[in-house]
Amino acid sequence: MKFIKITALILSLVMCLGLFAGCNSSDSYTANNTEFVIGVSGPLTGGAAMYGNAVKNAAQIAVDEINAAGGLNGIKFKLVVTDDKHDANNVATNYSSMLEGGMQVSLGTVTTAPGLEFKNLSFDDNVFFLTPSASGDDIPTNPNGYQMCFADGNQGKVAAQFVNENFAGQTIGAFYKSDEAYSKGIFDQFKANLDASITVVETSFSDANATDFSVQIDTLKDCGFIFMPTYYTPASLFMKQAKDVISASAVYYGCDGFDGIDNIEGFDITTIPQKVTMLSHFNSKATDGVAKEFIDKYTAQYGADTLNQFGASAYDCVYAIYGAMKKAMDEGKNIPVTISASDLCDILKEQFEGGYTLENAVTGDTIKWEKSGYVNKSAIQYVIKEANS
Repeated sequence: MKFIKITALILSLVMCLGLFAGCNSSDSYTANNTEFVIGVSGPLTGGAAMYGNAVKNAAQIAVDEINAAGGLNGIKFKLVVTDDKHDANNVATNYSSMLEGGMQVSLGTVTTAPGLEFKNLSFDDNVFFLTPSASGDDIPTNPNGYQMCFADGNQGKVAAQFVNENFAGQTIGAFYKSDEAYSKGIFDQFKANLDASITVVETSFSDANATDFSVQIDTLKDCGFIFMPTYYTPASLFMKQAKDVISASAVYYGCDGFDGIDNIEGFDITTIPQKVTMLSHFNSKATDGVAKEFIDKYTAQYGADTLNQFGASAYDCVYAIYGAMKKAMDEGKNIPVTISASDLCDILKEQFEGGYTLENAVTGDTIKWEKSGYVNKSAIQYVIKEANS
């Protein structure tokens, strides 16, 4: 009788261990999928919600279009979006929830700090992600991660190219946050790639709650061009306080942190006399082409309040993933609807490492990727607001 009980106990333990192993295996989560599942974590509430909702809305438009056209060989796609509130502490829970819900591929995260957490989790499970907007240089350093947006360092390089071509031999200003990886990282790359004939008058701040930029404004008061690689909140405060000090003919030039500056509650950008521009890969005022088509579709469904390059990038991300999967299938790869995230990741890595190209996209005529995970496409100087006459 004791032998029977011991045997039964051993069998029970073996069964439990097998059950637990199955629960911990990411490959088992997709066994019941009836659609290809794309997951993304982003701020749907909180201070960065404008970005997260733009990504959610635009990605859903792309998914709906692909499904309406028949999906991938008759199989439709499903988008799952979770709210991380731009807080890296929320990413692990979101990631687990999406994985357990059948996520096979991802748009990663919308912002960089959560993206660094997502990057590590997805690497452990070999989940492919193509982020629309997490621009940190370290985001795509694992082989399963890619960016649709310009990396922070690349933004600095591209901004320097623009300044070199237009302000050689001149003096320009720079305003940035000295203790922030995003702002300081872009500025360092900008300065490192600037033509030696250009003089930079630089000033910075470090207090995240800074509300008085009078010292910085005084430092830059004689500059006709001011590079501002910072987010829109400090930039808008600077502009309001400087509008009667800095020449009305001066030009402000930011990076993707400026996106949405013309929609900040309590900030009327039309009262700023200076020209406000930004480095971008999307023109939200496009009057023709695929960008105009996207703008029309987006505003018809969601209005213009959250129309920005984050959403445009997300739209392109979905089509890039779909296109890479289609190309792989055309080349003979088997991609069933129940494919594991890891197996799909291997297929997509092969495509992206092999020179996969997205043509005629919203954020670039021709988009390619480097093996580093960084995107290779052209940038524009987007005019948010012309100088007041």
